[in-house]
Amino acid sequence: MKIVALTGSIGMGKSTTSAMFQDLGVPVWDADAAVHRLYSPAGAAIGPLQALVPEAIGPQGVDRSVLTSRILQDPTLLKQIEAIVHPLVGKDRADFLAAEREKAAPLVIVDVPLLFETGGEAYVDAVIVVSCPADIQKARVLARPGMTEEKFQAILARQTPDEIKRAESNFVIETGLGLDVAREQVGKVYAALMAAAEK
Repeated sequence: MKIVALTGSIGMGKSTTSAMFQDLGVPVWDADAAVHRLYSPAGAAIGPLQALVPEAIGPQGVDRSVLTSRILQDPTLLKQIEAIVHPLVGKDRADFLAAEREKAAPLVIVDVPLLFETGGEAYVDAVIVVSCPADIQKARVLARPGMTEEKFQAILARQTPDEIKRAESNFVIETGLGLDVAREQVGKVYAALMAAAEK
C-alpha cells in the first residue's frame, strides 16, 4: 500500500483537492478531522485536556476559542497541549492505515497541514503539495469568518514557505487556475501514483 501525503499552506486549496482524490476512490485520512473527533464530547483528548485547561471544555467538547486565548496568555501551554494531542492523532492515523491495509487498498492519502513542519515527510512514500499564487491565497484566507491580516501573518510565520514545500515535494497541484484545471492535475497525479503502486 502506497502512503501519500497531501499538504499545503493555509488557503492553498487542500480540502478541495483532498475531496477530488476521494471522488476517485482514494481513501483519505484528514489530520484536521482527526483533531475534530478528539475534541468532540466523547473524544479521547477531553479527559487529559480537562485536567490541563478545565475552562476550555464544555458540553460541545473542546471550545477552541477558549483554548486559543489561554495559549495566548500562557505560550508554554501549547507544548503541553501538543504532547497530549499529537500522540492521539498519530494513533488515529495508525488505525486508519491498519484498516485500509486490511482492505488491501493500493493507495491512501494522509492530509497533513503541517507535514514538513513536523518531519512527517519521512514516513510517506510520496508528497503532493497544493499551491497557488500568494495574492489568491491571501484573498481566500481573509474571506474566512473571523480572519484578520494579523492572524493570517501569524499562521504563515509558523508554516514552511510555499517555495520550499514545492521544492521538497514529488507532485505540485496548482489550485489558482480553477477547479477544472486542478481536477485534471489530480487525475494525472492519481494515474502516476496508481502506476507506481502496481509495480
